Amino acid sequence: MTSAPFVVVEGGLAGAKAAETLRAEGFDGRLVLVAGEEELPYDRPPLSKDYLLGRVDRESPQVHPLDWYGEQRIELRTGVRAQHLDASDRRLTLSTGERLAYRSLLLATGSSPRRLPVPGEALDGVRYLRTLADAEVLLADLRGGGRTVVVVGAGWIGLEVAAAARAHGNTVTIVEPQPTPLHAALGPEMGRVFARLHRAHGVTLLTDTVVRELRGAQGRVHTVVTDRHAGLEADVVVVGIGATPDVGLAAAAGLAVDNGILTDHALRTSAPDVVAAGDVAASFHPLYGRYVRVEHWANALNGGPAAARSMLGREVIHDRVPYFYTDQYELGMEYSGLAGPGDRLVCRGDPEDGAFISFWTADGRVTAAMTVNTWDVTEPVQQLIRGRRRVPAGALADGDTPLELLAA
Repeated sequence: MTSAPFVVVEGGLAGAKAAETLRAEGFDGRLVLVAGEEELPYDRPPLSKDYLLGRVDRESPQVHPLDWYGEQRIELRTGVRAQHLDASDRRLTLSTGERLAYRSLLLATGSSPRRLPVPGEALDGVRYLRTLADAEVLLADLRGGGRTVVVVGAGWIGLEVAAAARAHGNTVTIVEPQPTPLHAALGPEMGRVFARLHRAHGVTLLTDTVVRELRGAQGRVHTVVTDRHAGLEADVVVVGIGATPDVGLAAAAGLAVDNGILTDHALRTSAPDVVAAGDVAASFHPLYGRYVRVEHWANALNGGPAAARSMLGREVIHDRVPYFYTDQYELGMEYSGLAGPGDRLVCRGDPEDGAFISFWTADGRVTAAMTVNTWDVTEPVQQLIRGRRRVPAGALADGDTPLELLAA
């Protein structure tokens, strides 16, 4: 088995960065990347940001150009999917019928959008955004403006799509069952920041509202029915109600799964020589003392290399502070950490002014922080979270007290 390859499944950011790291850190053996999609491995944040805004071309999200894979002697299998894993025999069956032996295997299978469980969900014009192909179709829908777009769900994807749709000159309505956008992620006060932002840009935001049915004619959606509205006109409906980890391959192989593929701090799964990274991994996080699954970009960016080092037998402790960013209209935001439902909110600056930092604290310790139009403070913010020191709320709120001093 020592001559068998290292195998990476699939071709998102985590998988591509793992392959890159394996070569950079000296692995000289056979390396196979089973990409899944027909595309070269690509980064997902541009799909709801610059690409959907029409600011970059279709190749821009690619992690590496095609030539790079040949130069690095990486066997890139685009359009090929992993269909069955035999962890005891260390073999992976591909959609081509090939049974590929492996020496070490990375599962970076990601997640899939949750489907809207209502009648009419399969009508043409109902869009989900996960892949580059999805983004290409949605961009064609939005470009040129003049359409009526209903976005179901005021989470990160829904809000970014709404901002892009408005930028193209479309009429936009967001339907959200919670009292504010991002209610579960940020709580009501910070959720209202995003509500004000979108309403200021002409979006109709309907909160505490549930979609009951999608109606159409000749197979094409034209109406959204909610518990409060008999019919919202819609040329396009974009559904952004969360994602579920793609654990099917791992679960069928008998690996431990629970809201993701369970791994230890080094991203090792319950099967020998199998690691997992990215959206699909629910990894034990030493900072939090529990299993954490993070769907955001930075986890794939950093988790792929960490998994590669684990495949090489290196000492790995994957304990990065979770990080996320978004760009909507003139608002740029960075979020670090994990806030709990009972955490206290402390603001440095006035959210009404457009530039501020919000901190979430528990027992006087910073658990998470969100910076809005405030730059170059992510490092001290993350030091505050990692250090777990008690910090007076007054010091956090005082803009004259340097964050570096509080984090020291």
